[in-house]
Amino acid sequence: MGVTYNRTMKPHILAVAAVAAFVAASAAAQVTITNAWVRGTVASQKATGAFMQLASGADTSLVGVSSPVAKISEIHTMVHEGGVMRMRAIASLPVPAGKPVELAPGGYHLMLLDLAQPLREGDKVPLTLTFSDKEGKKSTQEVTATVRSLTAPVAKPQH
Repeated sequence: MGVTYNRTMKPHILAVAAVAAFVAASAAAQVTITNAWVRGTVASQKATGAFMQLASGADTSLVGVSSPVAKISEIHTMVHEGGVMRMRAIASLPVPAGKPVELAPGGYHLMLLDLAQPLREGDKVPLTLTFSDKEGKKSTQEVTATVRSLTAPVAKPQH
């Protein structure tokens, strides 16, 4: 038994297919961002870190970050060199499909440099994260991170 359709059905079938493809592409490009927070600062401090968990349904990479609270925002990692932990900027951070990536103190994190003002516990910090998929298509996502005090314990990620 075959399926038959007439010419008037063709535009409807194409429209449904286009919507399905768009929804699938949008869902694949979407990164889930959870537990976003920023370490608070003292009056003269000009830099701090931002932390969160990232998860994606498709392979993607975090390739940029910006925030109105800092003149410079970078993706960083901590590496062990000669018995010393050193922090350095990296161009991108892979977020493999189905494998959450933790941005946490002592590991991958976001650095907010040349802060406009001190960040106090409870403040809200807007961040714009830029992702690039394996085809090179870029997308941005907004997240609001809550500032925690300098002495606040680091919360364990919820899985």
